[in-house]
Amino acid sequence: MDISLKKYILPLKHTFSISRESHDFQNSLIVGLTLNEKTGFGEATSNPYYKITVESMMAEINAVSHEIKNFNFTTPEVFHAFLVAKGLSNFAICALDLAAHDLYGKLLGKPLYKIWNTTIDSYPTTNYTIGIASIDKMVAKMKETPWPIYKIKLGTDDDVAIVKELRKHSDAIFRIDANCAWTAKETIYNAPLLKELGVEFLEQPLKADDWKGMEEVMHHSVLPVIADESCIVETDVEKCGLHFSGINIKLTKCGGLTPALRMIKKGKEMGLKVMVGCMTESTVGISAIAQLLPQLDYVDMDGALLLKEDIADGVIIKNDATVIFPSLGGSGVTLR
Repeated sequence: MDISLKKYILPLKHTFSISRESHDFQNSLIVGLTLNEKTGFGEATSNPYYKITVESMMAEINAVSHEIKNFNFTTPEVFHAFLVAKGLSNFAICALDLAAHDLYGKLLGKPLYKIWNTTIDSYPTTNYTIGIASIDKMVAKMKETPWPIYKIKLGTDDDVAIVKELRKHSDAIFRIDANCAWTAKETIYNAPLLKELGVEFLEQPLKADDWKGMEEVMHHSVLPVIADESCIVETDVEKCGLHFSGINIKLTKCGGLTPALRMIKKGKEMGLKVMVGCMTESTVGISAIAQLLPQLDYVDMDGALLLKEDIADGVIIKNDATVIFPSLGGSGVTLR
């Protein structure tokens, strides 16, 4: 199995700010796995919060590239277990796992959602993210991209006032993501005010390890709360069940589609709402997320929509938020 690694610097349409950081571009690793004249593509982006760079991922993968080339590829699940045994980071494993799934589907000539026995007759609508900025800039972004659901990044001293102002300019559903910036007291206080403003749920308002605070929020918040930074890997799902209404699974954080499928199953068994989110990936990563759509309650797969220029073709998200799935097998990805 041949392997290729390439770093891309993805420029963003606008400066993207959350409660802890801002950036104008996203560094991304694209992995290609080739077997029997078919190539599958996978992606993982760098992330300062988790101390992951493209260079660190490439170094990890290069260290085992000879073994990958000699690996007898049968299924993505067997390949994933091999990668875990090699001790790679979840981000590096994600890029390889996504490539393996894309390759597997292309070898079979079937999109992944069909391999998983699901149908795309109905699926949740992705939100479109509005990063922290001045109110004028946030309103301008909404007007530039009219959308049925917005995820609004917060974590300022005037969060409720911001939502009040944004509500004047849109009838869309709002979702709020504070990225760990609130306390339990703030969350409980803000929730009824935000509910009146048409907010559907709150995402990760508290610090990832504030389990006591989240227990308090679960008992007193009038809005559902979805775990993000508190739900990284498979073993986190059960703990989140006692402290959150739902989980947001990130492929890069958990290590790809293989563990994500198990997390979705576990979350549903526990009665949790299940969401999959993105990390501002290109269409390579977004197309992988899209294959999971029939299994999800919510989705945040707007990463490629936030880019000035994309690097791949695959799943297309139209201006009315509907999704066009490629006929190509796997995730349906081709690089431009």
